[in-house]
Formats: sequence, C-alpha cells, structure tokens
Amino acid sequence: MSDDVSDAARTLSDPIAMEVFSNRLLSITEDMGNALIRSSFSTNIKERKDCSVGLFDATGRLIAQASHIPLHLGSLMGSVRAVLEACPIERMREGDAFICNDPYLAGGTHTPDIAVVTPVFVEGAPRFLAANVGHHSDVGGPTPGSISGGARSIFEEGLRIPVIRLVRAGELDEALLNLVAQNSREPEERALDLKVQVASNLRGVRLMQDLCAGMGLAAATAAIDDLLSYTARRLGNRIGAMAAGSAIGRAWMDDDGLDGDPVEIVAGVTVEGDRLVVDFAGTAPQARGAMNVPESALRATVYYAVKALLDPELLPNQGLAERVEIRAPEGSLVNPRFPAATGARSITCNKVARALFAALAELLPPERAMAASLDSVPAIIFSGERRRGDGTFVYLETMGGGVGARGAADGMDGVHVHVTNTSNLPAEALENEYALLVEEYALVEGSGGAGRHRGGQGIARQIRATRDGIVFSARSDGHKAGAPGLFGGLSGGKARLLRNPGTNREEELSSKAANLVLAAGESVRLETPGGGGFGAPAERPAAALAADLADGRLTRDEAERDYGAALVAVALQN
Repeated sequence: MSDDVSDAARTLSDPIAMEVFSNRLLSITEDMGNALIRSSFSTNIKERKDCSVGLFDATGRLIAQASHIPLHLGSLMGSVRAVLEACPIERMREGDAFICNDPYLAGGTHTPDIAVVTPVFVEGAPRFLAANVGHHSDVGGPTPGSISGGARSIFEEGLRIPVIRLVRAGELDEALLNLVAQNSREPEERALDLKVQVASNLRGVRLMQDLCAGMGLAAATAAIDDLLSYTARRLGNRIGAMAAGSAIGRAWMDDDGLDGDPVEIVAGVTVEGDRLVVDFAGTAPQARGAMNVPESALRATVYYAVKALLDPELLPNQGLAERVEIRAPEGSLVNPRFPAATGARSITCNKVARALFAALAELLPPERAMAASLDSVPAIIFSGERRRGDGTFVYLETMGGGVGARGAADGMDGVHVHVTNTSNLPAEALENEYALLVEEYALVEGSGGAGRHRGGQGIARQIRATRDGIVFSARSDGHKAGAPGLFGGLSGGKARLLRNPGTNREEELSSKAANLVLAAGESVRLETPGGGGFGAPAERPAAALAADLADGRLTRDEAERDYGAALVAVALQN
C-alpha cells in the first residue's frame, strides 16, 4: 500500500483527521467567497453578499459549499451538472471557465443568478471544479432588476445564457463578455463582476492544487469519498431515528404572481428506513406569473429543510442528496414546464420550506417545532439616474422579517429565513450611490404573533426618490394572511406595500407592483411580515410582556387585544 493510500485509510477511521480535512475544504470555499465579495463592484454582491461558492469533483459531486445562501446550493449543483453535460471533463483545458444562468438550459434557478465554473487541473488532468454564482442586479428584460412577479414566461426575464466557454485556456473571450454585459442596464458593472467571479474561482483552483500537492491526490480523493459517505451515513442515522410513517405539510402563497386566489403547496414526507421521500403531489399547477420553482431550486430547498431540522451541523455536500428522494408532478408550481417564468422562485421556495417544516414537525420531537416565519423574500427594486448624474443605477434589495417562535424562545426580529441569507444594504451606501433617501428603517411595531413565546417582528423600509423618473418594482408575499402560529399562538402581522405613506396621496400597492414611475419627493414603504407565536398568549410571563411594552414592540391596546386586559394589568405592575 502506498503512503498516499495509507494516509487515506487512516482518514477513513480517524474522526479528527476527517474534521481537519473537512474544515480545510470549507476554508477554501470561504476564501473564494471572501475574494468574490471584497473584489466585486455591485452593491448586491459587495454589500449584500448575494452570492455563493462551492467545490465539486470531476463527476459533479458537491464536495463543499461556503455558508452563504442555501438556495444557491441548487444553482451550483445544477450549473455544474449542465457544464459537464455540455463539455465532458476530458474536453476541458487548463485555464478554461464556463458561464451560464438559464433554468431550463443550464440548471439555474433564475436568470439574474449567473454561475461561473472552472476546472481544477491536478497532475495534468481536470480533477475538480470550482464554481460560484452571483446575483446580478439586472440582466435585461422589460423590468429593471429582471424580476417581476407578473412575468408570464422566461423570455420576459432577461438574457438566457446556456453553457458557454467564457475563458479558453486562460484567455478571456472579451466579445462574449461584452455581449452579456450589454444585455444589462448596467453593462460596466456586469462586466466587472463577471471578471471577479472568474478570478475568485482561480483562487479556489490554486488552493485545491496546494491541498493535493500537500497530501497527495490519491489521499485527497479518498478522503473526499469518505467525507461524502460519512455525510450520507450520518443523515441516514438521523432519518432512522425519526418516527416511522408519513406526514403532510401545507402552505399558501397570496397568488401565482398575478391577481388571483391563494396558491397551495403540499409537501408529503415519508420515512422509509434510513431514507426520506418528499412528494409534492397535490401542489397547485404551475403559476401564470414568475413564482415557479425549477428543479435545482426545489432540490436546494428540500436539502436545506432536511439539514436544518435533522442535523444543522451536517456538511453541505453530495452525501446529503443520497438519502433524500424528491417527487414533483410535472407541470406543477414546483416542477414547471418550459417556458414558465421563475424570477420570483425564492418566495415560493420559502413557502415550500414552510410546508416541509410543518410536515417534518409531525415526525420529530416537539422541541424541534417552531411557528411559521415570514417565509418570503420581499424584494424592492429602484432604477434611474445616479445621485450625481454620472450614469444610471439598478438597486435591488431583499428584506428579512419575523422568525416564528419556538417552545423555548421568542422569534428573532428582522432577519432572512430559510433559503436566503443576504445582508441589508446600509443606508449610507444606498444614499451615497443612488438618487434615493432612506426615510425610515425600523421594526414593525406589533407585527410579531402573540403567544407564550412571541413571534419576531417584521421590517419597515421607506425610501424616497430624490429626482424624477425613478422606476420602482416589488415582489412580495404574505399580504393576505400572516404567518400561522403554533399550539395556540397567534399569526404574525401581514405585509404591506404603500406609495406616499402618511400623505393624502397614500395608496396601497399590489405585492407584485412593477414599473411604477416615481416623481422627486415620492416615497415607497414596504412592511414585511412578522413571525407566528408559540403557545397560548395567556401563558406569556408577565415580565416578558412588560418588557415588550417597555420596548415599544406593541401598544397597550394591541397587548390587551392579544393577551387580555388582566395579564396586561399584571405586566404593567412589574
């Protein structure tokens, strides 16, 4: 047995060696991610961190992903699979890089997420793949930001990029880069960010080559096989410990992207030994609008929910997928037929997560349960001339909201949930670059659902245009019904979207408003949903309710409505 193979064999049986090796892989992805974020030019990546990176082996198995955005797990896995199908590994040359974004042609989830995939050559052959995906603020189409809940087909969502070789043997295809960039409202920003994506992968290439040089290729590949097998075994053990049987969870969206009735998502979960079967039979037909979930996004959502509830410390790699079978009816909201629009798929994915959490809660111990959160990804998009008149801008931001309460704690306030994990854009950066003014950025009073433990509060973001001709669009959900409570807890507050709030011109807008032209001085306000409460409100400790009142989380009238006058009187005596 060679030294390399001996090292690999020791890794198979040595948990400390496995932990060290897995963290070496994760450190590579974190390094790639830091390079991508720090070097990018768009606020969407450099400030909001709307991007992800990962490492794959030559067969397309996910080895490691940085802890960025769970939904991008699907984008990366789908894109790498598409690259390998379009260009088999033996046809790749050192220094190549591939670009793609299309949900139907290239395993993407929506057109603004552009992936770059780069082969890693070790000992003269491509052994691994470095990949990243960045959400670009605009890739064309009729709506700035390239996301509109009312889009009726993928052709309304901007540039569709199949798998194309962007870099050939180290030489960037400037003509192709220019073609992609010029199909955006911000071509310079697109070109610069794509170059950064190419460069961040090269960082991963060098680090993987260093890893293999240090421990040997045979030892590295054996350790990777062991790591994926360990992940699969560990998840299988968690599944095997669940209650046998099946459960069904349900969630509803306000509409399908266009005006209409609520749309139902049904998630059935069955435990079959050490495997889970997740079946979406009964889910509504594919949406008329852009709420549809392509395969890659659905897989990412299911893997996220399983990991979050069964084993949060589980490594995000291909081993996770081996113990989960997903069934989704063709032509449904979660498996649409071409050319269905998918731009707002993240809202639907979070509602899919709500349904999965409800189903899995029936098969897990009660202490794992939690009330529903905002379970949406509300987005606001502004575009127009920059503050200093030196060009145009497209500003996109997704917002957090309230997290559902649990059996042991109140829900968190104003954070992203489930499959999204971006940062906010600081008001200072927003006002410095764009012709916009942040009038209010605060938690929404009274939006957390009442209960023994209170749901988290939503966010209010109110922004004013400082010059004429600013174009505004939004995509949101939870405007018709709040996040359900659990075990007697009340629902969280609903979302609201207002134009010119607090004036005699105040107007409540549709959750999928698009291409509204604002004059200088006009404002738009989005209030995101709160989380549901856990347990009966009458059981809330008086001291906790007193703290809520003292902190201004709700008014006395709201407290008496939800908790009862008697409990409020006791709380006010504290």
